[in-house]
Amino acid sequence: MRATFSRFWDQQGIGMNMEILKCFAKNDTYAKAKMSHVKQVGLLAAGCQPWNKDICAASGDRFAYCATLAVYIYQLDHRYNEFKLHAIMSEHKKTITAISWCPHNPDVFASASADSLVIIWNVNEQKVVAKLDNTKGSKNQKHILRPESLEGTDEEDPVTALEWDPLSTDYLLVANLHNGIRLVDSESLSCITTFSFPSAAASVQCLAWVSSAPGMFITGDSQVGVLRVWNVSRTTPIDNVKLKQTGFHGLHVLSSPPKKKSCSSQYPTKNHHTSSTSEAVPPPTLTQNQAFSLPPGHTVCCFMDGGVGLYDMGAKKWDFLRDLGHVETIFDCKFKPDNPDLLATASFDGTIKVWDINTLSAVYTSPGNEGVIYSISWAPGNLNCIAGGTSRNGGFIWDIQKGKLITRFSEHGKNGIFCIAWSHKDSKRIATCSSDGFCIIRTIDGNVLHKYKHPAAVFGCDWSQNNKDMIATGCEDKNVRVYYLATSSDQPLKVFTGHTAKVFHVRWSPLREGILCSGSDDGTVRIWDYTQDACINVLSGHTAPVRGLMWNPEIPYLLISGSWDYTIRVWDTRDGTCLDTVYDHGADVYGLTCHPSRPFTMASCSRDSTVRLWSLTPLINPLQINILTDRCWDDIIGNTDRAVESGAPPLLCGKVSRDIKQELEKLSGSPQGKKLRWFSEFFSPPGGSKNLWDLVAVIKGQDDSLLPQNYCKGIMHMKHLVRFRLSKAQELTTVKMSKFGGGIGAPSKEERLKEAAEIHLRLGQIQRYCELMVELGEWDKALSVAPGVSMKYWRKLMQRRADQLIQEENDDVIPYCIAVGDVKKLVSFFTSRGQLKEALLVAQAACEGNIQMLPLSTTSGTSNSDGNNTDDYNDLLQKVSKELADWYFQDGHAVLAACCHLAVENIELAMANLIRGNELELAISVGTVLGESAAQATHYALELLARKCMAVITCFPSLGYRDVAVDLLMMIPDNKLQLVKLCAFYPGCIAEINDLHEKCNLPDVEECMRVAETMQADGNVFETIKYYLLSTEPEKALPVGIQYVKEQLCGSDWSLDSVFPYLDLLSYIRTEQLMLPKCSEFRNELLILCGYIGALFAIRRQYNSIVPALYEYTSQLLKRREVSVPLKIEQLSEELDAWRACTQSNKPMDELPCTPPSESQRALYSVLVSRIQEEPLKGMVGPDCVTGSNLPSHSDVHTSCLTGLKIQGPVFFLEDGKSAISLNDALMWAKVNPFSPLGTGIRLNPF
Repeated sequence: MRATFSRFWDQQGIGMNMEILKCFAKNDTYAKAKMSHVKQVGLLAAGCQPWNKDICAASGDRFAYCATLAVYIYQLDHRYNEFKLHAIMSEHKKTITAISWCPHNPDVFASASADSLVIIWNVNEQKVVAKLDNTKGSKNQKHILRPESLEGTDEEDPVTALEWDPLSTDYLLVANLHNGIRLVDSESLSCITTFSFPSAAASVQCLAWVSSAPGMFITGDSQVGVLRVWNVSRTTPIDNVKLKQTGFHGLHVLSSPPKKKSCSSQYPTKNHHTSSTSEAVPPPTLTQNQAFSLPPGHTVCCFMDGGVGLYDMGAKKWDFLRDLGHVETIFDCKFKPDNPDLLATASFDGTIKVWDINTLSAVYTSPGNEGVIYSISWAPGNLNCIAGGTSRNGGFIWDIQKGKLITRFSEHGKNGIFCIAWSHKDSKRIATCSSDGFCIIRTIDGNVLHKYKHPAAVFGCDWSQNNKDMIATGCEDKNVRVYYLATSSDQPLKVFTGHTAKVFHVRWSPLREGILCSGSDDGTVRIWDYTQDACINVLSGHTAPVRGLMWNPEIPYLLISGSWDYTIRVWDTRDGTCLDTVYDHGADVYGLTCHPSRPFTMASCSRDSTVRLWSLTPLINPLQINILTDRCWDDIIGNTDRAVESGAPPLLCGKVSRDIKQELEKLSGSPQGKKLRWFSEFFSPPGGSKNLWDLVAVIKGQDDSLLPQNYCKGIMHMKHLVRFRLSKAQELTTVKMSKFGGGIGAPSKEERLKEAAEIHLRLGQIQRYCELMVELGEWDKALSVAPGVSMKYWRKLMQRRADQLIQEENDDVIPYCIAVGDVKKLVSFFTSRGQLKEALLVAQAACEGNIQMLPLSTTSGTSNSDGNNTDDYNDLLQKVSKELADWYFQDGHAVLAACCHLAVENIELAMANLIRGNELELAISVGTVLGESAAQATHYALELLARKCMAVITCFPSLGYRDVAVDLLMMIPDNKLQLVKLCAFYPGCIAEINDLHEKCNLPDVEECMRVAETMQADGNVFETIKYYLLSTEPEKALPVGIQYVKEQLCGSDWSLDSVFPYLDLLSYIRTEQLMLPKCSEFRNELLILCGYIGALFAIRRQYNSIVPALYEYTSQLLKRREVSVPLKIEQLSEELDAWRACTQSNKPMDELPCTPPSESQRALYSVLVSRIQEEPLKGMVGPDCVTGSNLPSHSDVHTSCLTGLKIQGPVFFLEDGKSAISLNDALMWAKVNPFSPLGTGIRLNPF
């Protein structure tokens, strides 16, 4: 770390040269936002390709699989025993054919592709180490060994898999598609053993030796996902486990299974037989099959439907499962018209999948075998059908509820249909356009209404959203055409020329009548005005053909495009400005879509086989703030003409925002709470905001009957948790399977009964659990907990058991714990396995008295009293809730983390999670509705949001944005100091500054000068600084404040809270004043003092990732600038070493061993702690983690100039435009030290 940052400073030639500083002072460019406006908030990873063999690999605590063009690498998070997507490697241009991990170095990994290219990767650094092309070799054929049954015949039986015995080069395991598995001696060319399957229908697709258990191997069936475990000494399988409906494609056994933490680390308990890889059981009496103990191994399983997972063979459970995914290019994506949570995608792999974007899981998949599906279009409203256009099978309509195709269209013959569009103004009409040069309009029952002939292939078509009889097309002849269906003519009404290459998609504006756009292979997007017969703008910037196009349904000038140059661009079509460019996809971007009721959440799809979700809200931030500050409707909602005026602030013009306004105007009283909620859900991406508002409503006393139907699927309030799960158990016990099943992999009756039984058990209803277990034939489980009901009931069960003996099966630890009421052990067991939701349910059930501790005799002969149990259980519930919240938070889901805290009414921690996730607007909305209990955190969020407004260059110098910052601060009751900071920092002429002073009830600048001089004479340092900053000569505040802080630091009894307010206030001096040559010495001293005090503040807040960087920053400034401050480089070094030694000694034992701190380090650290004191805002302790922090990018991976590590998640660029740090680090840095890490004196503003 130290070397990294000092090397970085050497490269900078410190402090950026004065030319850049002059530029900053002149142009105000320091205030330019340094991060992407479009935030990635979700990623649907691709599935595993079914084309090639060696497409999965593993090493230690990582495993990998590949889609067609990208390798996905997952890594075990040891704290939560959970595999997380660590990196996406996409450098290949042709299909990846094999991947392999280096056996000697877990960080080195190789991938090969169909163009004979081999790439060597460094996984840790996520970069290419070497590229080897020309790897084609000659084939040597040594022997041919056919199955005996085929000897002397011409019959073919392909070999589907073969593996050398890991302990010998003599033995080869061979699988043929029809003739099963043989163990072959490669020297004598003889077959040693032929293995038999239980069913003649079973055939093997893949196999693998289990290296941890010599003589054992596993196979995966090709038709159904049955995993079979074998031993070479037996011809039949030891065990058969059905894992999925679809057949296997590949298997890979981990050579060293990932090491996981045992649950005994949290609550020490006696007699613990549990670990994460085996259920806690007494030694079983073994049947013949069980005498071959199942290997405690993990296997990576890949399936023909693209599913991929990591299966724990010993515990018989999935450690990770990505059930379904597209394995090839995704050409189109569309939201369901009546449900913004359902997204349909169409792919080269011949399937349509429908995803729940809250859980990022597939809920429906089409039958498949359609060739390539280029385009899809939902039926209007709630018709639950999707039309699809294919490369060779015409068009079709798929009914997603029935799960089958109900109509086919064949008018284009075998020609590919590039676009299909279902009219949303007339649900009977569907348009298709094809390579045959026709755009055909037909009714859904197949009656052709119009055939519009074009001179070449037609790639795109779109229905006008204002006129049901108007449709536009994009053609290979470079032209855009508009047709009018109400006439019998087959000629276009208008032909627009201008593109210099073929036109692909066309899109009508949903808000501006007569306006449409087109994307072309010439790399431009053109905006056409039908009423003027003209091209009114050309949007240039893409460097390759344009494919995806999307108008925003609320902001009339906002257009988004996707291209073969791998980027997404956001355009202001009023003047053709590109507002943002997104580089995260790893290949061509084909589809873009959003839903009118969630207009600022966008989905994109690509040739990289991923779907990504984006939040566009940063683009229209002033709108959100106008709603928070309760400004008039004219500042929020407007008409299209007003919104498209040049330079006009963003205004909502769509139907959904107008509907919200109308609903609010119907409400009596003060509707601000409803307004905040409805607009919050309108602006927020999926991921918990609805859940959060439901919990706020429960806390505010809303009647339970008003809760939405899907409330029970999210994080529930503690008072509902047990009740809802109980009703779910009853429903699972009684509900019969519907005729068509319940979607993908619908559970059987047995599975439903098992799930119901598990819920009853966790609710403490032991007898109901026993009866359901008996119904399932699992007598051993029923008997083990029956004494928890009564000994009489147990004896009765024993008699029934005698009547119906069944084969013995293994038990797990859970029933025993419930029966004896050992809640802590059970919570510990669940927590250790990362099953935090289960732990939470048990703790809540215990709090409600549903799980009883069996009376234990004490020494005095009395049994334990229940009095303390409830308190213990409540503490346990809070602890488990916090652990679940921490899990969500570090995974980049701050909103769901806040939900966990609200569920147990811990408002302080809920608000803190929103603020630490930088969800400031949501925190203020929720805090305003919750009122006094959230006031302190709400005020802090308002202060941070006002800081954000103070540095948005496009707006802050303009009066509108300045006033927004004032409005936000006016919502804080004790706001005088915050208003002073705003006025001190505001760059403007004297008249504008005085106008701002008046708004903030402060004296004019001349009066402030007089007050400052009076205060200085009176010796009131803080007030002197304050009024000098507000005066005509703000630089006079610097010597006063800096001298005071230096004097404090020279003493021995100073604390962080005694000096930080002075430095914080000084930091708001206008940047152009701070940059004056006469202020250079004071500027250097201010930066050094802010760096040092910032480091202490970071220790207080446990911002551990930036503490070393802050110390190093301060040291570098001390070393390179002429200053006189009471700090020494040696002292900073000793403090940092003491902090490291004393905080690392608190880490868990299983992490790297570290040297214990010396006595002098302990003494120095205790002095630091006494100066730092406790954080008054309790929940703010801990690192920041914004949404998307866990999402890897396909594009260039940036390295942090603070840590030297690769940046995962959002990147923040510093003022030189090239130095980057993670957005999380930037937020933490700005909260403790307002100045940039580059040492320029520029304020950092990442909020």
